[in-house]
Amino acid sequence: MKIVKRIGLFLVAFVALALILAFFVNGDYKVEREVTINKPKPDVFAYVKLLKNQNNYSKWASMDPNMKTSFKGTDGTVGFVSAWESEKDDVGKGEQEIKKITEGERIDYELRFKEPIASTEQAYMITEAVDNNQTKVRWGFEGRMKYPFNLMCLVMNMDEMVGPDFEQGLTNLKVIMEKQ
Repeated sequence: MKIVKRIGLFLVAFVALALILAFFVNGDYKVEREVTINKPKPDVFAYVKLLKNQNNYSKWASMDPNMKTSFKGTDGTVGFVSAWESEKDDVGKGEQEIKKITEGERIDYELRFKEPIASTEQAYMITEAVDNNQTKVRWGFEGRMKYPFNLMCLVMNMDEMVGPDFEQGLTNLKVIMEKQ
C-alpha cells in the first residue's frame, strides 16, 4: 500500500509541477515561409487571392485526392469560405475564411480546424514587388496554445512541423505561376 501511495503522490506532484511550469511557457507561435516568383506582383496577387487556387499548390490539398471540398460566397472577397473534409488525419476537416484583403498586398484568413484537433488560427499571404517582373510571396500563420496546452510548446516546434509544408506549397505556386 505504501508503494501505491508513493506512486500517487509522485503523479500528483508531477502534474502540479507541469501545471505550474505551464504558467511560464509562451504559447504563441508563428510559422512563415517565402519564395520569389518571376512574375509581376499584380499577376501573382490575382492568383493567390482566390482560395480555390490553393487546391492547386497547397501541400495539404495534394495529400488526399479524395478530399471533399465545398465553397460559400464569392471567391477572392471577404467572407468567402473554403471547406475541406478528409478521412486522413494529416488533412482532417475544417475551413478557412477570407477575413481581410488589402488589395494587391495581403490576404488574411481565419483557419478553423475541426478534426482531428479543433483550433482556430490566423493565416495570411503577403505579396511584395521585388522589381517589375519578380514578386516575393510570404505565406504564414500564427496562433496561441492556451494554458495548460501551451506546455506542449516545450516539445513541439510548430515551425519545424508546418514550415516544410508551406515551403512545398510555395514551391508549387512558383512552378504554376512561372509556367503561365
